[in-house]
Amino acid sequence: MKPEHAEDTSVHELNAGRPVLAILTIDDDVLMFRGNRANFADLIRTGREMGFIVYVLTVKDLKLKRSTVKGYTYHEKSDTWTRQQFPFPDIIYNRIPQREDEMLPLVRKKLAACLRNPRLKLFNPTFFNKWQLFEWLRSSSSTKPFIPTTQRLLTSAGLHRLMRKHSYLYLKPVSGKAGKGIMTVKLLPEKQLPFRLKIQEDKKSITYNCASLPKLWNRIVKQCGNAPYIVQQGIRLAQFNDRKFDLRALVQKNQRGQWELTGIGARVAGSFSITTHVPRGGSIEDPFKLLNSYFGQEQAHIIQTKVKNAVLAIARQIERGSGQALGEMSLDLGVDRNGKIWFFEANAKPMKFDETHIRRKSLEQIFHYSQYLYNKKTAKAGGA
Repeated sequence: MKPEHAEDTSVHELNAGRPVLAILTIDDDVLMFRGNRANFADLIRTGREMGFIVYVLTVKDLKLKRSTVKGYTYHEKSDTWTRQQFPFPDIIYNRIPQREDEMLPLVRKKLAACLRNPRLKLFNPTFFNKWQLFEWLRSSSSTKPFIPTTQRLLTSAGLHRLMRKHSYLYLKPVSGKAGKGIMTVKLLPEKQLPFRLKIQEDKKSITYNCASLPKLWNRIVKQCGNAPYIVQQGIRLAQFNDRKFDLRALVQKNQRGQWELTGIGARVAGSFSITTHVPRGGSIEDPFKLLNSYFGQEQAHIIQTKVKNAVLAIARQIERGSGQALGEMSLDLGVDRNGKIWFFEANAKPMKFDETHIRRKSLEQIFHYSQYLYNKKTAKAGGA
């Protein structure tokens, strides 16, 4: 009788014409490997159901000249992970969890070698840089209208110039994640202390009221440390129960290798938070309920269609700008009080969506696109 799961078979049996996907991460002396284990287990489970061999592979264990590699597999019954031999991957799905890990010279060298290697297909090779994203999107007439005024935060004079145009600004770290390090600046000319700086902490924000621009600048510089920042026009977002909300869209490539909207979620800001991130007090809501509540049903439907068209145009332009093969990204978008759509951020390593229907489809779409890459690779090998 043939074993039910790939984890119980030999390397030779495993490789019988089935596509092989490796989830790439970084090794860890204590934990074996880093990353979201629940996500990896879901990917392995879904991949098996869809006829793939799937395992977790560390950069250290990825030997590009071997026919087999050591990887990690998940055993559902015992809820354990074990290390064993697997066939060399056809496709590599990059889930290295931290920007710092991806920047290590050894890791960058290995990723570059993967991109040159004809034996495999790697998608989403690196995290995005916020400044580059805005540069790419500003350079296309189809995506430029969605971009708030954005500059590098370099001098107090530059900040002051932008503040004269926009009395509400966001300051964001170029390499930030999940709302960490975000600040807002408001100019309130009628106040005795007219410069109001809000700094995002874990689930609350701290406010500083400053009398002058030099005092504001000193506080910002202290907060930024050595991290490069961008400064961006603040958008007055549509609200629900007096709390602002934004939209999270997941776009992925499908079985034809084309961008498709997997789903849209919405996040409502916490009472004391300047971002809508759930770990910082935000809550999950149905996007269409929020849009209907603020704009009414007819206008909400028009906005939904505009959002769908916007995210696909943005995904295509980001891929064009990056010059790399991308398979998925999540996008943060805002809808202002007039119904205009704004782009805030894109993430090359989307976090799990909590909405069940989006989550299920997102897992399957990874393997639809991987199947497309595998077919392309085998067709090329057959024609060589």
